[in-house]
Amino acid sequence: MSDTLSKIEKRTAYILLLPAVFLVFSIILFPIFANVWISFKEVGLKDIRIPEPRAKKIVKSIKDSSDEIKIIYKLRNSSLILDIRDVKFQDKTPKNVEPVNLDERCQFKSNIINCNFGNWKAKYKENFQIILKNKKGEKINKKEIKSIKPKLSGKSDNILLNTNFTLKNFKKVFFQNEFFDLLMTTFYYTFFGTIGSIVFGILAAQLVNQKFFGRTFMRSILLFPYVGPVVALAYTWELLLDPYSGTLNNLLLNFQVIQEPLNLLGQKYLSINFFGFDLKLRLALTTVIIFEIWRYFPLAFLFILARLQAVPKELYEAADVDGAGPVQKFVSITLPQITAVISILFMIRFIWNFNKFEDIFLLTGGASGTRTLPINVYEQGFTISDIGMGSAVSIVIVALLLIFMFVYFRLLGKRADEN
Repeated sequence: MSDTLSKIEKRTAYILLLPAVFLVFSIILFPIFANVWISFKEVGLKDIRIPEPRAKKIVKSIKDSSDEIKIIYKLRNSSLILDIRDVKFQDKTPKNVEPVNLDERCQFKSNIINCNFGNWKAKYKENFQIILKNKKGEKINKKEIKSIKPKLSGKSDNILLNTNFTLKNFKKVFFQNEFFDLLMTTFYYTFFGTIGSIVFGILAAQLVNQKFFGRTFMRSILLFPYVGPVVALAYTWELLLDPYSGTLNNLLLNFQVIQEPLNLLGQKYLSINFFGFDLKLRLALTTVIIFEIWRYFPLAFLFILARLQAVPKELYEAADVDGAGPVQKFVSITLPQITAVISILFMIRFIWNFNKFEDIFLLTGGASGTRTLPINVYEQGFTISDIGMGSAVSIVIVALLLIFMFVYFRLLGKRADEN
Protein backbone atom coordinates (compact mmCIF):
# COMPACT_ATOMS: atom_id res chain seq x y z
CA MET A 1 0.00 0.00 0.00
CA SER A 2 2.79 2.41 0.91
CA ASP A 3 4.59 1.66 -2.38
CA THR A 4 1.44 2.49 -4.32
CA LEU A 5 1.02 5.80 -2.48
CA SER A 6 4.67 6.62 -3.07
CA LYS A 7 4.28 6.05 -6.83
CA ILE A 8 1.14 8.17 -6.91
CA GLU A 9 2.93 10.97 -5.06
CA LYS A 10 5.88 10.84 -7.46
CA ARG A 11 3.58 10.88 -10.49
CA THR A 12 1.62 13.81 -9.04
CA ALA A 13 4.83 15.70 -8.29
CA TYR A 14 6.07 15.24 -11.87
CA ILE A 15 2.73 16.43 -13.24
CA LEU A 16 2.82 19.52 -11.02
CA LEU A 17 6.38 20.25 -12.14
CA LEU A 18 5.57 20.08 -15.84
CA PRO A 19 4.26 23.70 -16.12
CA ALA A 20 7.42 25.01 -14.44
CA VAL A 21 9.64 22.90 -16.73
CA PHE A 22 7.73 24.15 -19.75
CA LEU A 23 8.14 27.79 -18.67
CA VAL A 24 11.86 27.33 -18.03
CA PHE A 25 12.31 25.73 -21.45
CA SER A 26 10.29 28.37 -23.30
CA ILE A 27 11.74 31.42 -21.51
CA ILE A 28 15.35 30.39 -20.93
CA LEU A 29 16.38 27.29 -22.84
CA PHE A 30 14.54 27.81 -26.13
CA PRO A 31 16.28 31.17 -26.92
CA ILE A 32 19.62 29.53 -26.10
CA PHE A 33 18.96 26.60 -28.45
CA ALA A 34 17.74 29.02 -31.13
CA ASN A 35 20.92 31.09 -30.79
CA VAL A 36 23.12 28.00 -31.15
CA TRP A 37 21.07 26.87 -34.17
CA ILE A 38 21.40 30.25 -35.94
CA SER A 39 25.15 30.46 -35.24
CA PHE A 40 25.72 27.58 -37.69
CA LYS A 41 23.85 29.32 -40.52
CA GLU A 42 24.90 32.07 -42.89
CA VAL A 43 21.85 34.24 -42.38
CA GLY A 44 21.45 38.01 -42.32
CA LEU A 45 18.73 40.18 -40.89
CA LYS A 46 17.23 40.63 -44.36
CA ASP A 47 17.16 36.86 -44.92
CA ILE A 48 15.03 35.77 -41.97
CA ARG A 49 11.82 36.68 -43.77
CA ILE A 50 9.85 33.68 -45.04
CA PRO A 51 10.24 33.33 -48.86
CA GLU A 52 6.84 33.81 -50.48
CA PRO A 53 5.52 34.94 -53.87
CA ARG A 54 3.86 38.35 -53.74
CA ALA A 55 1.72 40.34 -56.17
CA LYS A 56 0.58 43.94 -56.25
CA LYS A 57 -2.55 44.47 -58.38
CA ILE A 58 -2.88 47.69 -60.40
CA VAL A 59 -6.05 48.34 -62.45
CA LYS A 60 -5.92 50.82 -65.35
CA SER A 61 -8.44 51.96 -67.93
CA ILE A 62 -7.80 51.57 -71.65
CA LYS A 63 -8.13 54.74 -73.71
CA ASP A 64 -11.15 54.90 -76.01
CA SER A 65 -12.51 51.59 -74.69
CA SER A 66 -15.12 51.33 -71.93
CA ASP A 67 -15.62 47.56 -72.12
CA GLU A 68 -11.93 46.72 -71.67
CA ILE A 69 -9.59 47.16 -68.75
CA LYS A 70 -5.89 46.47 -68.11
CA ILE A 71 -4.59 44.75 -64.99
CA ILE A 72 -0.87 44.87 -64.12
CA TYR A 73 0.43 42.46 -61.48
CA LYS A 74 3.79 43.40 -59.98
CA LEU A 75 5.11 39.95 -59.12
CA ARG A 76 8.19 39.34 -56.98
CA ASN A 77 10.01 36.88 -54.76
CA SER A 78 10.16 38.31 -51.20
CA SER A 79 13.48 36.57 -50.49
CA LEU A 80 16.83 37.92 -51.62
CA ILE A 81 18.68 34.59 -51.37
CA LEU A 82 16.19 31.73 -51.68
CA ASP A 83 14.29 30.40 -54.69
CA ILE A 84 10.59 29.59 -54.77
CA ARG A 85 9.45 26.47 -56.62
CA ASP A 86 6.20 25.69 -58.42
CA VAL A 87 4.68 29.17 -58.14
CA LYS A 88 0.94 29.18 -58.87
CA PHE A 89 -1.29 32.19 -59.41
CA GLN A 90 -5.07 32.55 -59.19
CA ASP A 91 -7.39 35.52 -59.67
CA LYS A 92 -11.14 35.80 -60.14
CA THR A 93 -13.04 37.95 -62.63
CA PRO A 94 -16.62 39.27 -62.44
CA LYS A 95 -19.37 37.65 -64.49
CA ASN A 96 -19.41 38.31 -68.22
CA VAL A 97 -15.75 39.40 -68.07
CA GLU A 98 -12.99 37.35 -69.73
CA PRO A 99 -9.31 37.86 -70.55
CA VAL A 100 -8.07 38.76 -74.03
CA ASN A 101 -4.89 37.17 -75.48
CA LEU A 102 -4.11 35.41 -72.20
CA ASP A 103 -0.50 34.47 -71.48
CA GLU A 104 0.42 30.91 -72.49
CA ARG A 105 1.30 30.12 -68.85
CA CYS A 106 -2.31 30.75 -67.84
CA GLN A 107 -5.73 29.22 -68.30
CA PHE A 108 -9.19 30.72 -67.89
CA LYS A 109 -12.10 28.65 -66.68
CA SER A 110 -15.31 29.46 -64.75
CA ASN A 111 -14.31 33.13 -64.24
CA ILE A 112 -11.01 32.06 -62.68
CA ILE A 113 -7.54 32.77 -64.10
CA ASN A 114 -5.03 30.06 -63.16
CA CYS A 115 -1.35 30.51 -63.98
CA ASN A 116 1.71 28.33 -63.43
CA PHE A 117 4.86 30.49 -63.25
CA GLY A 118 7.27 27.64 -62.49
CA ASN A 119 10.32 28.50 -60.37
CA TRP A 120 11.25 31.99 -59.19
CA LYS A 121 14.87 32.71 -58.41
CA ALA A 122 15.94 34.97 -55.54
CA LYS A 123 15.14 38.66 -56.19
CA TYR A 124 12.78 37.64 -59.01
CA LYS A 125 10.54 40.43 -60.34
CA GLU A 126 8.04 40.58 -63.19
CA ASN A 127 5.27 42.87 -64.39
CA PHE A 128 2.52 40.49 -65.52
CA GLN A 129 -0.28 42.02 -67.59
CA ILE A 130 -3.83 40.86 -68.39
CA ILE A 131 -6.50 42.65 -70.46
CA LEU A 132 -10.10 41.94 -69.49
CA LYS A 133 -13.10 42.49 -71.75
CA ASN A 134 -16.83 42.48 -71.04
CA LYS A 135 -18.66 39.96 -73.25
CA LYS A 136 -21.77 42.17 -73.53
CA GLY A 137 -19.82 45.34 -74.31
CA GLU A 138 -20.81 46.93 -71.00
CA LYS A 139 -18.57 49.13 -68.86
CA ILE A 140 -16.33 47.23 -66.41
CA ASN A 141 -16.47 48.25 -62.75
CA LYS A 142 -12.88 49.05 -61.70
CA LYS A 143 -13.68 49.02 -57.99
CA GLU A 144 -15.05 45.50 -58.25
CA ILE A 145 -11.88 44.34 -60.03
CA LYS A 146 -9.65 45.97 -57.37
CA SER A 147 -11.60 44.38 -54.52
CA ILE A 148 -10.72 40.86 -55.72
CA LYS A 149 -7.30 39.90 -54.33
CA PRO A 150 -5.07 37.49 -56.28
CA LYS A 151 -3.77 34.33 -54.59
CA LEU A 152 -0.22 33.01 -54.98
CA SER A 153 1.40 29.87 -53.64
CA GLY A 154 4.80 28.24 -53.89
CA LYS A 155 7.29 25.94 -52.21
CA SER A 156 10.58 27.08 -50.65
CA ASP A 157 13.08 26.25 -47.95
CA ASN A 158 13.12 28.30 -44.76
CA ILE A 159 16.75 29.15 -44.06
CA LEU A 160 16.10 29.13 -40.31
CA LEU A 161 14.42 25.71 -40.28
CA ASN A 162 16.43 23.70 -42.79
CA THR A 163 19.26 21.41 -41.68
CA ASN A 164 22.04 22.99 -43.74
CA PHE A 165 24.75 23.95 -41.26
CA THR A 166 28.15 25.57 -41.72
CA LEU A 167 31.18 26.58 -39.67
CA LYS A 168 31.87 29.68 -41.76
CA ASN A 169 30.54 32.02 -39.06
CA PHE A 170 33.00 30.65 -36.48
CA LYS A 171 35.87 30.83 -38.99
CA LYS A 172 35.04 34.50 -39.49
CA VAL A 173 34.93 35.05 -35.73
CA PHE A 174 38.41 33.67 -35.14
CA PHE A 175 40.23 34.62 -38.34
CA GLN A 176 38.51 37.61 -39.98
CA ASN A 177 37.12 39.66 -37.14
CA GLU A 178 40.05 40.94 -35.03
CA PHE A 179 38.97 38.36 -32.49
CA PHE A 180 42.09 38.35 -30.31
CA ASP A 181 42.18 42.14 -30.08
CA LEU A 182 38.53 42.12 -29.04
CA LEU A 183 39.19 39.32 -26.58
CA MET A 184 42.10 41.16 -24.94
CA THR A 185 40.06 44.37 -24.73
CA THR A 186 37.17 42.45 -23.17
CA PHE A 187 39.41 40.75 -20.59
CA TYR A 188 41.17 44.04 -19.81
CA TYR A 189 37.86 45.81 -19.27
CA THR A 190 36.33 42.91 -17.32
CA PHE A 191 39.27 42.19 -15.03
CA PHE A 192 40.11 45.75 -14.00
CA GLY A 193 36.44 46.73 -13.79
CA THR A 194 35.77 43.77 -11.51
CA ILE A 195 38.85 44.21 -9.29
CA GLY A 196 38.33 47.98 -9.06
CA SER A 197 34.67 47.73 -8.02
CA ILE A 198 35.54 45.16 -5.34
CA VAL A 199 38.46 47.20 -3.97
CA PHE A 200 36.39 50.37 -3.75
CA GLY A 201 33.53 48.34 -2.29
CA ILE A 202 35.84 47.16 0.50
CA LEU A 203 37.02 50.73 1.20
CA ALA A 204 33.44 52.06 1.26
CA ALA A 205 32.27 49.22 3.52
CA GLN A 206 35.14 49.81 5.91
CA LEU A 207 34.30 53.52 5.98
CA VAL A 208 30.59 53.24 6.75
CA ASN A 209 31.08 50.33 9.15
CA GLN A 210 32.47 52.84 11.65
CA LYS A 211 30.21 54.88 13.91
CA PHE A 212 29.96 58.56 12.96
CA PHE A 213 27.30 61.21 12.56
CA GLY A 214 25.30 60.85 9.32
CA ARG A 215 26.33 57.25 8.69
CA THR A 216 22.87 56.22 7.44
CA PHE A 217 22.76 59.17 5.03
CA MET A 218 26.25 58.31 3.76
CA ARG A 219 25.20 54.71 3.10
CA SER A 220 22.23 55.86 1.02
CA ILE A 221 24.41 58.30 -0.97
CA LEU A 222 26.90 55.55 -1.78
CA LEU A 223 24.11 53.53 -3.40
CA PHE A 224 23.20 56.27 -5.90
CA PRO A 225 25.55 55.19 -8.75
CA TYR A 226 24.05 51.70 -8.72
CA VAL A 227 20.36 52.65 -8.54
CA GLY A 228 20.56 55.66 -10.91
CA PRO A 229 19.38 55.18 -14.54
CA VAL A 230 22.35 54.17 -16.65
CA VAL A 231 21.29 56.43 -19.56
CA ALA A 232 21.20 59.51 -17.32
CA LEU A 233 24.49 58.62 -15.63
CA ALA A 234 26.30 57.99 -18.93
CA TYR A 235 24.98 61.27 -20.39
CA THR A 236 26.14 63.14 -17.27
CA TRP A 237 29.62 61.65 -17.55
CA GLU A 238 29.79 62.63 -21.22
CA LEU A 239 28.99 66.22 -20.27
CA LEU A 240 31.54 66.26 -17.46
CA LEU A 241 34.29 64.71 -19.61
CA ASP A 242 33.69 66.75 -22.76
CA PRO A 243 37.09 68.03 -24.01
CA TYR A 244 35.86 71.60 -24.62
CA SER A 245 32.93 72.32 -22.32
CA GLY A 246 33.38 69.61 -19.70
CA THR A 247 33.98 70.45 -16.05
CA LEU A 248 36.94 68.10 -15.56
CA ASN A 249 39.01 69.46 -18.47
CA ASN A 250 38.34 73.05 -17.42
CA LEU A 251 39.51 72.32 -13.87
CA LEU A 252 42.68 70.58 -15.07
CA LEU A 253 43.45 73.44 -17.46
CA ASN A 254 42.82 76.13 -14.81
CA PHE A 255 45.14 74.40 -12.35
CA GLN A 256 47.69 73.86 -15.16
CA VAL A 257 47.73 70.10 -14.68
CA ILE A 258 47.40 69.68 -18.46
CA GLN A 259 48.35 71.99 -21.32
CA GLU A 260 45.55 71.03 -23.72
CA PRO A 261 42.14 69.36 -23.31
CA LEU A 262 41.96 65.57 -23.13
CA ASN A 263 39.35 63.72 -25.14
CA LEU A 264 38.83 61.11 -22.45
CA LEU A 265 36.14 59.20 -24.33
CA GLY A 266 37.40 59.75 -27.87
CA GLN A 267 41.17 59.32 -27.64
CA LYS A 268 42.49 55.77 -27.88
CA TYR A 269 45.99 56.23 -26.45
CA LEU A 270 47.70 58.76 -24.18
CA SER A 271 51.51 58.88 -24.02
CA ILE A 272 52.87 59.26 -20.47
CA ASN A 273 56.45 59.69 -19.28
CA PHE A 274 56.69 57.60 -16.11
CA PHE A 275 60.11 57.88 -14.39
CA GLY A 276 61.84 58.17 -17.74
CA PHE A 277 59.77 55.43 -19.43
CA ASP A 278 57.39 56.30 -22.24
CA LEU A 279 54.14 54.48 -21.60
CA LYS A 280 50.96 54.31 -23.65
CA LEU A 281 47.74 54.43 -21.64
CA ARG A 282 44.51 53.20 -23.22
CA LEU A 283 42.72 56.42 -22.38
CA ALA A 284 39.15 55.82 -23.57
CA LEU A 285 39.07 52.26 -22.27
CA THR A 286 40.50 53.33 -18.90
CA THR A 287 37.84 56.05 -18.65
CA VAL A 288 35.10 53.53 -19.33
CA ILE A 289 36.60 51.21 -16.68
CA ILE A 290 36.57 54.06 -14.15
CA PHE A 291 32.89 54.63 -14.94
CA GLU A 292 32.30 50.89 -14.49
CA ILE A 293 34.05 50.92 -11.09
CA TRP A 294 32.14 54.01 -9.95
CA ARG A 295 28.80 52.61 -11.08
CA TYR A 296 29.07 49.10 -9.62
CA PHE A 297 31.17 49.42 -6.45
CA PRO A 298 27.94 49.90 -4.39
CA LEU A 299 26.99 46.27 -5.07
CA ALA A 300 30.29 45.07 -3.60
CA PHE A 301 29.88 47.60 -0.80
CA LEU A 302 26.49 46.11 0.19
CA PHE A 303 27.71 42.51 0.21
CA ILE A 304 30.89 43.27 2.13
CA LEU A 305 29.20 45.59 4.63
CA ALA A 306 26.64 42.88 5.46
CA ARG A 307 29.48 40.43 6.11
CA LEU A 308 31.51 42.93 8.17
CA GLN A 309 28.59 43.53 10.49
CA ALA A 310 28.51 39.79 11.24
CA VAL A 311 32.20 39.67 12.29
CA PRO A 312 32.45 39.19 16.10
CA LYS A 313 33.68 42.37 17.80
CA GLU A 314 35.63 40.24 20.28
CA LEU A 315 38.19 39.52 17.55
CA TYR A 316 39.01 43.22 17.15
CA GLU A 317 39.03 43.74 20.91
CA ALA A 318 41.53 40.90 21.31
CA ALA A 319 43.65 42.42 18.54
CA ASP A 320 43.64 45.79 20.33
CA VAL A 321 44.83 44.08 23.50
CA ASP A 322 47.67 42.47 21.51
CA GLY A 323 48.63 45.90 20.15
CA ALA A 324 47.71 45.20 16.50
CA GLY A 325 47.45 48.20 14.18
CA PRO A 326 44.71 48.93 11.59
CA VAL A 327 46.61 47.22 8.78
CA GLN A 328 47.32 44.13 10.86
CA LYS A 329 43.68 43.88 11.92
CA PHE A 330 42.53 44.19 8.33
CA VAL A 331 44.95 41.53 7.06
CA SER A 332 44.54 39.09 9.95
CA ILE A 333 40.83 39.51 10.80
CA THR A 334 38.80 41.43 8.23
CA LEU A 335 40.22 39.96 5.04
CA PRO A 336 39.86 36.29 6.05
CA GLN A 337 36.27 36.99 7.14
CA ILE A 338 35.25 38.52 3.81
CA THR A 339 37.22 36.21 1.49
CA ALA A 340 34.19 34.06 0.64
CA VAL A 341 32.09 37.17 -0.14
CA ILE A 342 34.88 38.59 -2.33
CA SER A 343 35.12 35.28 -4.16
CA ILE A 344 31.39 35.29 -4.95
CA LEU A 345 31.48 38.97 -5.92
CA PHE A 346 34.39 38.36 -8.26
CA MET A 347 32.50 35.58 -10.02
CA ILE A 348 29.27 37.61 -10.36
CA ARG A 349 30.94 40.83 -11.44
CA PHE A 350 33.27 39.05 -13.88
CA ILE A 351 30.33 37.39 -15.65
CA TRP A 352 28.31 40.61 -15.72
CA ASN A 353 31.21 42.73 -16.93
CA PHE A 354 32.16 40.21 -19.60
CA ASN A 355 28.60 40.52 -20.95
CA LYS A 356 28.39 44.27 -20.38
CA PHE A 357 27.06 46.21 -23.34
CA GLU A 358 25.07 49.29 -22.40
CA ASP A 359 27.76 51.20 -20.47
CA ILE A 360 30.34 51.05 -23.27
CA PHE A 361 27.73 51.61 -25.97
CA LEU A 362 26.33 54.73 -24.27
CA LEU A 363 29.73 56.26 -23.51
CA THR A 364 31.75 55.53 -26.66
CA GLY A 365 29.67 53.31 -28.94
CA GLY A 366 32.62 50.91 -29.04
CA ALA A 367 34.96 53.47 -30.66
CA SER A 368 38.47 54.52 -29.58
CA GLY A 369 39.63 51.05 -28.57
CA THR A 370 36.60 50.20 -26.40
CA ARG A 371 35.08 47.62 -28.73
CA THR A 372 34.44 44.43 -26.74
CA LEU A 373 32.88 41.11 -27.69
CA PRO A 374 29.32 42.11 -26.62
CA ILE A 375 29.65 45.31 -28.69
CA ASN A 376 30.77 43.12 -31.58
CA VAL A 377 27.63 40.97 -31.21
CA TYR A 378 25.50 44.11 -31.62
CA GLU A 379 27.52 45.38 -34.58
CA GLN A 380 27.41 42.05 -36.40
CA GLY A 381 23.75 41.36 -35.70
CA PHE A 382 22.21 44.81 -36.18
CA THR A 383 24.71 47.20 -37.75
CA ILE A 384 25.95 44.80 -40.42
CA SER A 385 22.73 42.72 -40.22
CA ASP A 386 24.67 39.44 -40.08
CA ILE A 387 22.52 37.48 -37.62
CA GLY A 388 24.48 34.25 -37.99
CA MET A 389 27.77 35.99 -37.25
CA GLY A 390 26.32 37.78 -34.22
CA SER A 391 25.00 34.49 -32.85
CA ALA A 392 28.39 32.85 -33.40
CA VAL A 393 30.16 35.59 -31.40
CA SER A 394 27.63 35.21 -28.59
CA ILE A 395 28.23 31.43 -28.50
CA VAL A 396 31.97 32.09 -28.23
CA ILE A 397 31.26 34.41 -25.27
CA VAL A 398 29.23 31.67 -23.58
CA ALA A 399 32.06 29.16 -24.15
CA LEU A 400 34.63 31.53 -22.64
CA LEU A 401 32.43 32.12 -19.60
CA LEU A 402 31.96 28.36 -19.15
CA ILE A 403 35.75 27.97 -19.13
CA PHE A 404 35.96 30.74 -16.53
CA MET A 405 33.30 29.04 -14.39
CA PHE A 406 35.16 25.73 -14.62
CA VAL A 407 38.43 27.33 -13.48
CA TYR A 408 36.63 29.27 -10.75
CA PHE A 409 34.92 26.27 -9.19
CA ARG A 410 38.02 24.09 -9.48
CA LEU A 411 40.42 26.63 -7.95
CA LEU A 412 38.95 29.74 -6.37
CA GLY A 413 35.75 28.02 -5.27
CA LYS A 414 37.62 25.36 -3.30
CA ARG A 415 39.84 27.94 -1.60
CA ALA A 416 36.82 30.05 -0.69
CA ASP A 417 35.12 27.01 0.88
CA GLU A 418 38.26 26.16 2.83
CA ASN A 419 38.51 29.71 4.16
